[in-house]
Amino acid sequence: MKKFILSVVVILGLSSWECFAEAKSVNYEQFGAVGDGRHNDMPAIVAAHDYANSRKLPVRVADGKSYYIGRIDRTAIIRTDTDFGTARFLIDDRGVHDQRGRQIFEVAPSAAARPLTNVPPLKRGAANLGIKLPEPGLVCIQDRNVRRYIRGEANRNSGTPQRDILLVDREGNIAPAAPPVWDYETVTDATVMPIDTETLTVQGGIFTTIANAAPSKYTYYRRGIGISRSHVVIRNLKHFVEGEGETGAPYYGFLSIAGCAEVLVEDVLFTAHKVYYTKGSSGDRVPMGSYDMLATDAVNVTFRRCRQSNSIHDRHYWGIFGSNYCKNLTFDSCILSRFDAHQGVANATIRNCELGHSGISIIGFGTLLVENTSVTNRNFIFLRSDYGSSWQGKIILRNCTLKNGATLIGGYNSGMQDFGYPCYLPEEVVIDNVTAADNAVIFGNFNWKKTSPAWKEKFPYHMPKKVTVRNSGTVSGAPLRLSSNPYMFRNVEVDRQ
Repeated sequence: MKKFILSVVVILGLSSWECFAEAKSVNYEQFGAVGDGRHNDMPAIVAAHDYANSRKLPVRVADGKSYYIGRIDRTAIIRTDTDFGTARFLIDDRGVHDQRGRQIFEVAPSAAARPLTNVPPLKRGAANLGIKLPEPGLVCIQDRNVRRYIRGEANRNSGTPQRDILLVDREGNIAPAAPPVWDYETVTDATVMPIDTETLTVQGGIFTTIANAAPSKYTYYRRGIGISRSHVVIRNLKHFVEGEGETGAPYYGFLSIAGCAEVLVEDVLFTAHKVYYTKGSSGDRVPMGSYDMLATDAVNVTFRRCRQSNSIHDRHYWGIFGSNYCKNLTFDSCILSRFDAHQGVANATIRNCELGHSGISIIGFGTLLVENTSVTNRNFIFLRSDYGSSWQGKIILRNCTLKNGATLIGGYNSGMQDFGYPCYLPEEVVIDNVTAADNAVIFGNFNWKKTSPAWKEKFPYHMPKKVTVRNSGTVSGAPLRLSSNPYMFRNVEVDRQ
């Protein structure tokens, strides 16, 4: 029958795409995939999604198949609903070098980002961009004349240009929940990314990465699923890692969300990667690892009921999640080893979660709400010291438990380094129904040299203005002490209710 159909196709001069014109969905076998776990099926996968995109058809992958993806310089672009079902994907990263920066799949927007000109100066918290847009979009602005996030410690660097990611409507109104976090005397660069308004769903699939085993250097690999489209749901996907040996180069994240808004990741199983060691920019030996989940320049991203396949308490594996320049990140009902915000997040919510050995490692702005959550780390929240241990805003801890630790908010800032911005401890802290170990403190020793007036800061560290403690204490019932550095926090009053 298949030979007969092919003969008809040849006689009539029909293309394979035309043959599928009446199909309600697309699968990989229609484009030559074998699905035996040995044959490189990437060309067929790419062709199938190209066809589905051109005809606005969903992709439904055959259950029980196993697709091998080896060395090939191609990315499958997903622009329609895709159901990977119970199919397996074996991503072999051994010997992949020139192609390491390519994603295997990219959930892409229907239109490309474009430059945006004539953006006027903006103030922190501005409600309007100052110009109108032809359609609502996600706007990324930069001022290359200003450097922020000048990193310290072993991986120190010279920082990055000041930037913001904004949700903007046609009239230029900026979403109130995600305003600019910096002042812009000049906007040197701006792009607008159109926002797809219909929800696209990608679900199912069992993905296994065979680790690259490359030298342990900062030569990052992608080779996963990228998301650059707004209004996307990723559901019921599983990712595993095999073959990690004595050496390995890091990954940006098997699931990498960048330049988009309104993304929901739910019921996904991730895998933490092994920790390797390399030389940092200071020349010192530093731990180096990979995130399996990454978010960059994204707004309104939620991870719900996500897990990891290996123990959240095993320190041989790197913390599983990292982010940069995001706004409104949420973990809801997750069991993972870490929530991490490197170069700042504006507003974050962590609820109903269990977080492991890396805990909550973060800097940023706005409100950080953590509720109904337990953390197994010496710090419940660690304000990243390599970026100045800064949170400019409010921290709320509610109905939480700190396991195996005695500091609710930890970090370090000597007041001697310019990080590219004034550094703050949270202006307001609310601790409501929180239990910690005996001798626990609210704030750690943020500067062990600052024990008298003799220590003079070059870059003053802004101290909290208000601390409220309700129904909280240690496991033995003793009250929480303010800090392990009484002098540094001598002017901070605590309202115990």
